[in-house]
Amino acid sequence: MNNKEKTSAAALVSWALYDWANSAFFAVIQTFVFATYFMQSVAENDTLGSTQWGNTIGAAGLVVAVCAPFVGAVADQMGRRKPWIGWFTLLSVTATAGLWFIEPSQQFVLMALMLVFLGTIGSEFAIIFYNAMLPDLASDERMGRWSGWSWGLGYAGGLACLVIALLVFVDVETPPFGLDKEAAEHIRATFVLVAAWYTLFSVPLFGVTPDRPQTGTGLGEAVKSGWKQLKTSVQEVRKYRFIVRFLVARMIFIDALATVFAFGGIYAAGAFDFGERDVLLFGIGLNLTAGLGAAAFAWLDDKLGSRLTMLVSLVGLVICTSAVLLVYMELLFWLFGLLLGIFVGPVQAASRTYMAHVAPPDLQNQMFGLMALSGKVTAFMGPLLVGWLTFYTDSQRIGMSVIVVLFVLGFILLYQLPDAKEVREQSFSADS
Repeated sequence: MNNKEKTSAAALVSWALYDWANSAFFAVIQTFVFATYFMQSVAENDTLGSTQWGNTIGAAGLVVAVCAPFVGAVADQMGRRKPWIGWFTLLSVTATAGLWFIEPSQQFVLMALMLVFLGTIGSEFAIIFYNAMLPDLASDERMGRWSGWSWGLGYAGGLACLVIALLVFVDVETPPFGLDKEAAEHIRATFVLVAAWYTLFSVPLFGVTPDRPQTGTGLGEAVKSGWKQLKTSVQEVRKYRFIVRFLVARMIFIDALATVFAFGGIYAAGAFDFGERDVLLFGIGLNLTAGLGAAAFAWLDDKLGSRLTMLVSLVGLVICTSAVLLVYMELLFWLFGLLLGIFVGPVQAASRTYMAHVAPPDLQNQMFGLMALSGKVTAFMGPLLVGWLTFYTDSQRIGMSVIVVLFVLGFILLYQLPDAKEVREQSFSADS
């Protein structure tokens, strides 16, 4: 019996809880509360604030994309994953807590952007090593469900922290703890909440979940060996051709998903005259159905395979996105928009499972680093295409149709790939 077959349920639940912890940063800081606070109260104006915010998030994504494969290769040489998760988590938590000091004044713009930049890098890098732990913890027969359950927990954790932030601090007449509304302390307190939330729910991973043993390789030697490993992988790319093709397919449909979330609220506001409250409710609903979908489809992942799960999800995304762009009744928009969320979570969770199955055991951190690269390197493509097509056609509906095209293209590329089991067998035979 191997180690992952001995992994206790408590260890796996503790691992999954890290998704619950980490997602609070993206929900409260990046998407809803701090992003809005920065635009309305810190930046000079909406236009400049949007540019500064987009540049900062884009720069952080670029750093992760460029460095992730190399950092993963170095970690492969050293063995353990939890120290890397711990240091990057500490970076993100510290930066997030520091946002408390961002007062509603333009003089805090640079400090705010720097803290968001560091917090994003910490959270993104931590997730790479967190994902790489999955193959060592769950058996092949149960990997899909644990990936799906943890992804669903991530959506739930982000929403739970957001709801607490709104009900306890933001949307109240009299803020608790004597917080001063004039100084926006009730808003800034939510950033401390995220830091505490992130810290608290990360503890079980470090205390209960097992890790790989340390190899004894020092950091300096690991850097040299990691660089050599990365160059060897590039030189022997034909050995990993199916993984590369999977990453290209994933790059395209993840870009489409990112564009859905980036432009969903804008489309709702333009096509159906949604106000800020309606957009927020739609965003919460979309995240909720995505979490439910990830958890529900987790069983399908184990039964039918991660590749088929992704294909089924992409079909659902094509149908629902097309319907959203074709309907003119607000009720139908809500129906198909929330139904679309059902297929968002599974395609993401199943892509993690597929990589967990096909990544060579001695290259797992590097391969998950490459997966992070595939999710960042063309992140600009979908929004750019939607923006330009909308401009040239003067139609949001036509502009948003780019998303459907990207989903279809991702489906075609993924359909041509073999199942994870076949890829793994070919990799092992190539190594023997």
